[in-house]
Amino acid sequence: MAALLAERWEVVAPLGDGAMGSVARGRDTVSGRAVAIKRLLDVRHAARFEIEARLLMRLQHPRVVRVLDAFSAGPERYLVMALVEGEDLRARLVARGGGGLPADEAVAWIVEVCEALEYVHDAHVIHRDVKPSNVVVGPAGAVLVDFGVARDLGDAGLATQAIGTPLYMAPELAAGGAPSPRSDVYGAAATLHALLTGRPPQYGAVGEALPDVPGPVTDALHAGLALDPARRPPSAAAFARLLGAAPAAERGRSLAASVGAPQRPRAVLEAVARAAAGIFDAAAASIALERPGGGLRFEAAWGAGADEIVGVELEPGTGIAGSVAVVGRPLAIADCRADPRFQAAVAAGTGYVPHTLLAVPLRAGERVIGVLELLDRRSGEPYRDADAHGAEHLATIAAVALGEAERETPTVGF
Repeated sequence: MAALLAERWEVVAPLGDGAMGSVARGRDTVSGRAVAIKRLLDVRHAARFEIEARLLMRLQHPRVVRVLDAFSAGPERYLVMALVEGEDLRARLVARGGGGLPADEAVAWIVEVCEALEYVHDAHVIHRDVKPSNVVVGPAGAVLVDFGVARDLGDAGLATQAIGTPLYMAPELAAGGAPSPRSDVYGAAATLHALLTGRPPQYGAVGEALPDVPGPVTDALHAGLALDPARRPPSAAAFARLLGAAPAAERGRSLAASVGAPQRPRAVLEAVARAAAGIFDAAAASIALERPGGGLRFEAAWGAGADEIVGVELEPGTGIAGSVAVVGRPLAIADCRADPRFQAAVAAGTGYVPHTLLAVPLRAGERVIGVLELLDRRSGEPYRDADAHGAEHLATIAAVALGEAERETPTVGF
């Protein structure tokens, strides 16, 4: 009898094992569709697993594998992903007997990989292991699979353990440095090198001659393989442009959300929430503004639980956000679930109950016009009082942006 996990996911057959987990082919007993079930071998950081997995479940893009579920079964933790039918690029290279692909075909696949990377980087997610076996080519083109939480859970976000595959991994990651979008650009360039030559590049391979590869493609490849990340293209989109083709305009689902009739322009609200989450490495961020008659209404949010929190209203002084609005001072809550001000029912209604929270007032002069909240640091570490100082500076800039957006553009007369 096949194993059934979380009363829904049926384990059908093993697919493979890796350093951080094992993968099995599975079936969704509700829909009948095929899935991939990854069991994590390193389970030391439950909070980080929960935080990162919830964010990955928000990603929806045709070039990015869907994360469908994340759950625990006893001491073990699992990710359930859509099973992408097709052939990965490593298998395609093996089928050619070790030779490379034609340059135009190789570039076309990498441009599609760049579409995926541009989307996930916009969501503050770094893949860290871009390589041929993590790009599956199916009927709809290339799909990027196997995201970070399934590999680096034991690392807890610290730059002390190299995560990735040698020769495809950016040199700064191999040295224990911090990941960035440029790290994934290196992975995309290394993957392109393998597609063109049948083998990954050696570090420092810049300047290598590549027969039968157009000069502009060679130049782009060398730029992407630069040892110094500052000398690489700054984004996946920039790398694709160097290859001669910009990524498609399809952006996938935005991780930002706002109410139907916000008090400030939607683009400004969502940009502030997104930027705040990126600066503080948060899994979610929200903006609550004062409402007529008192209290707060969540006008915009980014990340996990964003769609559900927008529009929620709090009575004056209610909840952590309401307390911050009344006292006018920031609050860093290391364990918000244990804080008596925490509105557990509201959080449960959004499907996102955070572990830790940082809330800062938004001011227009001496008046508090709202509250910016940051939920869960993606490393799993709690927010501390020391974080509040930097958050106040961010809130000052955010309040100015929101205040300027509220003003009407003056009419110029002659």
